[in-house]
Amino acid sequence: MGLSVGGGNSGLTNEPNVVPMIDIMLVLLIIFMIMQPLMRKAVDLQLPDPSPAVVTANQASDQIVLEVLADGSYAVNKEPIEKGRLDVRLREIYDPRPEKIMFVKGDPSVKYQDVIYAMDVARGAGVKVIGIPPKDTK
Repeated sequence: MGLSVGGGNSGLTNEPNVVPMIDIMLVLLIIFMIMQPLMRKAVDLQLPDPSPAVVTANQASDQIVLEVLADGSYAVNKEPIEKGRLDVRLREIYDPRPEKIMFVKGDPSVKYQDVIYAMDVARGAGVKVIGIPPKDTK
């Protein structure tokens, strides 16, 4: 490896010694193999009930539904709200409530950014859980 034996050439030869490099590569491979299972991350999901109970129309509901209407305006439980006053109104609703749950419903013709804006304002107003109500079957 470092010295050639025999032959007419009796000097040193320049051959790279790759054994330490292979040892380092094997150690790194073992480290990465051990670390791989530890690097997995889990995502918490809340899946809907596969057989939901049917809610009758006569029951009083304390759910808050934020609607993004086709003209770009907003409504909280059918009450029209101006875009600039949306944050203030949501804070008025959610500050006294222990449950910070809201549903967001968007018109199919509304831009996605308007719905995301409404959700962002709701998060800023203290809403912890934002859901999407089931599609109306009419």
